[in-house]
Amino acid sequence: MAENRIKVAPDVCSYTDEEHAKLNFEITIPGVKKNDIDLKIHEDSLSLSAKRKDFDYATTLSFCCPVKAGEARAKYENGLLRIEVPFKDLMEDAVKVPVD
Repeated sequence: MAENRIKVAPDVCSYTDEEHAKLNFEITIPGVKKNDIDLKIHEDSLSLSAKRKDFDYATTLSFCCPVKAGEARAKYENGLLRIEVPFKDLMEDAVKVPVD
């Protein structure tokens, strides 16, 4: 049977850039090795799990507006995970409908 590990929510700060073009996150996960971070981003949400020796950080966040998940960038340094992802243009996938 798998060991039951304690899960703890990390401190998260989210904000947009000055142009409101990108969504930014600063997530505090001290004591975690970079290789132990599992970060997944969808168009509308983020899922993070990060293992430490004694417990796991875990969180799932929903976004206010769709983002371009494929263009997300993340950097981990000194216990702080910084994520930057551009917002999706809401008309990006629009289909032009001919009018008769």
